[in-house]
Amino acid sequence: MLGILGLLVAIVLLVYLAYKGVSAIPASLICSLVVILTNGMPLWEGFSQFYIGGFSYFAGTYFLVFITSALFARAMDDSGSAQTIAYKFLDWFGAKRAILVLVLTTAVLTYGGVSLFVVVFATYPIAIVLFKEANLPKRILPGILAFGAATFTMTALPASPQLTNVIPSQVLGTSLTAAPLLGIFASILMFIGGYWYFVRLEKKMREQGIGFEPGPNDDMSKYENVDKSKLPGAFVSFLPMVLILAAIIFIKGIFQPLELVVYAMLSATVLVFIFNWSRMTNKLNTINQGLKDGIAIVSVAVIIGFGFVVQNAPAFQSFVNFALGLKMHPYFSAVVATEIVAGITGSSSGGLTIFLKALGQQYVDLGADPAVLHRLTAIAAGGLDTLPHAGGIFILMGVAGQSHKESYGPIFWTTVAIPILVAFICTFVAIALY
Repeated sequence: MLGILGLLVAIVLLVYLAYKGVSAIPASLICSLVVILTNGMPLWEGFSQFYIGGFSYFAGTYFLVFITSALFARAMDDSGSAQTIAYKFLDWFGAKRAILVLVLTTAVLTYGGVSLFVVVFATYPIAIVLFKEANLPKRILPGILAFGAATFTMTALPASPQLTNVIPSQVLGTSLTAAPLLGIFASILMFIGGYWYFVRLEKKMREQGIGFEPGPNDDMSKYENVDKSKLPGAFVSFLPMVLILAAIIFIKGIFQPLELVVYAMLSATVLVFIFNWSRMTNKLNTINQGLKDGIAIVSVAVIIGFGFVVQNAPAFQSFVNFALGLKMHPYFSAVVATEIVAGITGSSSGGLTIFLKALGQQYVDLGADPAVLHRLTAIAAGGLDTLPHAGGIFILMGVAGQSHKESYGPIFWTTVAIPILVAFICTFVAIALY
């Protein structure tokens, strides 16, 4: 009982500390200590094996992705390419549609196979110009990025290459287009619900006179009194981003996924330098600052370390057993169980893997349609995975220069509340039609 209470207290404490502005490193260490002590785990082993093991796994796996993505983003910003793209979007769609433009941009990138972490770095320089010109408050930026990148394109749209859609395919033997009509239906509901929320929120903030204010890390001097005639052309500005998307879509069979992302980011960065050689007057500073920006991976890695401590705590299995033992319709129990485990781990892929490897085949043996089970569990995994203690939330806040207290509200409504509601609506539909 003490162990279970310890897990709950640790997760709540992590959320509380994040809201109070405590950085990820001390917060994750304190909360890991709570889990270790209340679960009777050896202190040294808990930190050296589980916490550092989780940290090392994530940092070691994604370090090159982070630094190359951050370098690309810095090059796009310093060259003026990001500004050109933002102004072109404003010319095409108008400042009134800035939110829609950003949502669709992140959605296209993630549906093309670009990971959330890469999307955050790649789109931030564009987003800052859009927000400045449209006079939108930065506090809603993390929510818009999360909504576009971590909801319908990650879990519901058929053929999505994101890990949340790949895991059920690997475990259940289904295709990435499993239950396409159900997936499209869920995507439409998520998009309408999330976009409607942001339209209402924008209107409310404008009525309150809340507008754009730069963050502590935003160098706004480069965005003041811009002579658009001196910015790079639209073709050379869009081409590096198109290259990334095209490489991930069309060359994915040649390289390993992470290897491909790194090569694509480096190639795109080289293109930015070639196209803007004369404009980039301090190239060494761009490289130094870009690689330095990639150190943001530490904030995510320490939260993953906390997650590893949680998953290795004896009490964690009690939560898993409870979730897996729910007595209700198979589709409902699958959705609820996946939500619970994804929420505890702070990871959609973690929740899916644990649930499907434990009981996926048993559900199929009971008569569940593998394709429907695939789609429902993928959608469910994208609900509680973005609670405040999730690693991805920390990277969003870090890049945008915002705090949980300022910016988590929109993330909750568009990536937690609405996806959960959609998951249950789709479950009713699946029971009725399949």
